[in-house]
Amino acid sequence: MRQERTVQASIFDLFAEHEIGRELKAMSEWLDEHGDLLGLVARDLRRHGLRQTGREGLPAEAVLRCALLKQHRQLSYQELAFHLEDSASFRAFARLPWGWNPNKSVLHKTISAIRAQTFEEINGVLLASARQEKLESGKVVRVDSTVTAALIHESSDSSLLWDAVRVTVRLLQQAEALGSAIPWHDHRRAAKKRARAIEYIRGRPKRIKHYRELLKITRTTLSYLQQASEQLPLTAGPAGELWRAQLRHYRPLIERIIAQTERRVLAGEPVPAGEKLVSLFEPHADIIVKGSRDVDYGHKLNLTTGRSGLILDLVGNPTDSERLLPMLERHIAFYGEPPRQAAADGGYASRENLSGATWLSTRSAASASKTWSAAGGSIASCATSAPASRPASLA
Repeated sequence: MRQERTVQASIFDLFAEHEIGRELKAMSEWLDEHGDLLGLVARDLRRHGLRQTGREGLPAEAVLRCALLKQHRQLSYQELAFHLEDSASFRAFARLPWGWNPNKSVLHKTISAIRAQTFEEINGVLLASARQEKLESGKVVRVDSTVTAALIHESSDSSLLWDAVRVTVRLLQQAEALGSAIPWHDHRRAAKKRARAIEYIRGRPKRIKHYRELLKITRTTLSYLQQASEQLPLTAGPAGELWRAQLRHYRPLIERIIAQTERRVLAGEPVPAGEKLVSLFEPHADIIVKGSRDVDYGHKLNLTTGRSGLILDLVGNPTDSERLLPMLERHIAFYGEPPRQAAADGGYASRENLSGATWLSTRSAASASKTWSAAGGSIASCATSAPASRPASLA
């Protein structure tokens, strides 16, 4: 039976006198004062289908605290498992039962069961506590955007085609193990050779030749996959269904990669940023350039920050000019009143945002690079203003 709290904490749970140890101790005391949060996590663990009978699982309290440790220290699951075993301060904060050292698989399974809505509820409790303690009133805010990077390498058409061949061959090998008896050839060596040649060769005519060969290899390998799907025996059971699910996921993505390469490389056609696929494994990733800086692959985040530096709100994948008013509306919904002052950068400057912010009774909305003038109803731009984030073309 899974418990909400760790029944008996160890008397040896001591925090280090280091700054990080003192910080973890303060966080632990705050969590102890808000024990109702454990019910939210326990609900998600039940919803996720983690069994309530049999061998005891990690208590909901330990799951929540491990999740907060992972996010606070920006750790991978493997790193978290190591620190929980190695660090006395981490173990004291996590409230792990005596003698328990969860591995990365257990940590991933339990922490990933906590829904985004639950984390938002926890954040709401934190903001309410900060307001009650007079640490953050929410009366002066700044709305800004940033980029969270996807875990992918810099994309190119040749690398995407090479990834497509690798994934297709892996699926063919799995289908063969499940009983699909079709004749096929492993073209990975030839595909890798063409992809490397495209990367280093000079001159468009020579590069086009290698692209045509790489496209042909990718299509041929994809055709093997279709044949394997038709020949896969129905007796393959759950493993066969899992294989078919992978096929349904990857095949349309590989077809998109082939199509965009033909359009961009062979036809010389510009492909809109919104239609480009930059990763076979992170198909949701966007291409983002902020000002004249490096290209990022991932998603934009809209942040509302208070005077204390506390993050009051976060919304993913926005467009700057379209997100200011919704962020202000979310702020009003939580705090019950508009901020006395709101600041944002030049990407949010528009007449619609100015009039909308005024209508929402925000007393002033100013930008360091562009200023919104309520009196004149105009937008004054400085010569030094930074351009807003924009999509970039795929190199």
